[in-house]
Amino acid sequence: MTIHEIIDHNNELILENRRISAKLKAEQLGISHERVGSTIHEDLNMRKLSAKWVPKCLNADQKRQRCQTTEQILEFFRCDPNDFLSRLVTMDGTWLYHYDPETKQQSMEWRHSGSPRPKKFRVQKSARKFIASIFWDQDGILLIDCLLNGQTINTEYYSSLLAQLKDI
Repeated sequence: MTIHEIIDHNNELILENRRISAKLKAEQLGISHERVGSTIHEDLNMRKLSAKWVPKCLNADQKRQRCQTTEQILEFFRCDPNDFLSRLVTMDGTWLYHYDPETKQQSMEWRHSGSPRPKKFRVQKSARKFIASIFWDQDGILLIDCLLNGQTINTEYYSSLLAQLKDI
C-alpha cells in the first residue's frame, strides 16, 4: 500500500467515524500505530478535540424567542442610548460554602528542600453549602437572596425574586 493510499484510507475511516481510535485504524489498515498518528497529524493535519460543553441545546422556538428578546433590547438601546445602562439589571447565582475552600494553588508554601510537604485535609464540599441569587445594576447590588435548605429553584422561586426586585 502506498503512502497516498494509506492517507486516503485513513481519511475515509475518519470521515466514516470521527471517534475512531488510532489503534483500530492501525488494525484496519495493517500499519503501525505510529504511522497512523503521523499520517493523521502531519499529512491530514488533523487533531482529536474534545467536544465543547454548551449550557443547553435550544429548539427552534427558544432560538426565535431569544432573537425577539434581543431585538427588543436593541430597540430600547436605540430609543435612549444614554439611559440604557441605568435600566439594565443582571442576575447570577453562585454556590456559597460554610467554609472557605482553599485551592491547591492557594495552599502552596515555600519550604526547604528537605522539609516534608504540608498536609491539607479534605473537607467535604457538599456538606454545608447554599445558593445565593444576586441582582445588580450599574450602581451596585440590588438584591441578594439565599435559597433555603430544601427549597428548589423553580418558576415560583424566580417569580418571587422578581417581585422583590420590583419593590426595590
